[in-house]
This record gives sequence, C-alpha cells and structure tokens, in this order.
Amino acid sequence: MDACAAVYKQLQLDDQIQFKSSAKSFVRTYGFLGAILPYGNVDWEKLSIFLNLLIPKLPTPGGDDISQDILQTIDLSSYRNEAQEAMAIKLEDADAEIAPVPAGKISYFVDPDMDLLSRIIMDFNDMFGNIDWKDADNVQRQILAIPEMVSKDKKYQNAMKNSDEQEARTESERALQQIIISIMADNMELFKQFQDNSSFKKWLSNLVFNLTYNPEGKAYEMPGAMPEKATYDYTPQQNLMNAAEDHGPYGDLL
Repeated sequence: MDACAAVYKQLQLDDQIQFKSSAKSFVRTYGFLGAILPYGNVDWEKLSIFLNLLIPKLPTPGGDDISQDILQTIDLSSYRNEAQEAMAIKLEDADAEIAPVPAGKISYFVDPDMDLLSRIIMDFNDMFGNIDWKDADNVQRQILAIPEMVSKDKKYQNAMKNSDEQEARTESERALQQIIISIMADNMELFKQFQDNSSFKKWLSNLVFNLTYNPEGKAYEMPGAMPEKATYDYTPQQNLMNAAEDHGPYGDLL
C-alpha cells in the first residue's frame, strides 16, 4: 500500500484527481451493486478490498481543502448505500489480473476558496441531480433561503437557548415542515420531494439544522448574495400549522 501511495504522490495533479476520483467511484458503484445483485465477481471484490485500503493513504490532491469543513458541517457523511444482504465470496489463492475499472463519473478538483452557497448547490446536484426537476433553479433558490427562515422560528430559537440539542433538532424539523408547507404554492416540486423522498428529506433536515444550530439561539444568515431571492409568506393557515406540529413523521430523522 505504501508503495502504491508513493507512486500516486509522484503523479501530476490532474492524474491524481482522475485516479482518486475513479477509485472512489468504483468503490461506491461496487458497494451498491454488491447489495442488489444475486452474484459476486471475484476480481471486482479483490479490487474493492484493495482500493478501500489504499484510498485512506492517498493525500488530497493540491493539499489541504477547506471545503471538507463545509462537508462536515452539512453532515453528508451520514448518507451511504445500505446493504440489504450479505454474500459469501470465495477468493482463490492464485495470481490474477484485475479487470479495468468500470466507466464512471470523474470528479474534478474543488477550489478551496469556493463559497458555501456554491458548495451546497454542487452537493445538491451530485445527490439529487438525477431527479427530473421542472424548475431546478427555483428549487435551489428555495433551499438556500430555507435555513435562514427556519432559524427565525421562535420556538426553535427558544429550544436552542434553553433545551438540549436533541430537542432543538426536533423543533428545527417542526419549523422546517411548517416552512415547506408555507411555500408549497410557490413550488410543488420541493414539497413533493420533501414528503415522498426520505433521502431528500433527511438531507435537507440535516443541512438546515447543522447550518442554523447554535446555543445562543441566534438567527442564521446565509453568507453571500443570493440571486433573485424569493419572499415567502411565513404565516400559513391554522390547519396547516396544526399538521406541522405533529412530530410523528420525523422520528426516522433523529
């Protein structure tokens, strides 16, 4: 492993980016296929084991990347493919050739100076870009506006100041549900995905909480300018507010 890592360090920056992104792409793809296919591929299993051990030894191309702090803030590490079934694969003790890595998406070098808004949009596109959004720009604009709107909820602010983090998260999710309902008329796409897509709901809930939570209960302000910022009526009808008060649907997010 150390010898392979040493060779990697001698590569040009573009080659390092291409190799590391290809390795990660293979590991993710094989992990997903291994969970759903009824058969295994010995060569791919060997390569997966090898890359899983090698990738942690490979330094980030271009040195330190402060965007990693943003990723930790948004807590995207909690999203992984979940294996539903285990398979026993017998590996023969013999020399073998490793098949080429299947074609996959090649990442690119992330500018360490990239602003938070651009990083959120990039992560949104990576995770949910396959959804057939009718107006993706409007959805992204609303997502960027939601954290600040949630942070101004009085019950959430009170929970941040006077309760533990778990209770504050519960209030954050209640306020988020209320916000989603209040902007439903402006974009039904966002409302539908939040209600029907558990992965999207969890991602948005974690994004909002991790950006806005602070023990002082201060309102959050999204850094940077937000083009064509929409203004929403945050005074939904009483029956919608009552529906948002129900904490039952949020148990799986805690």
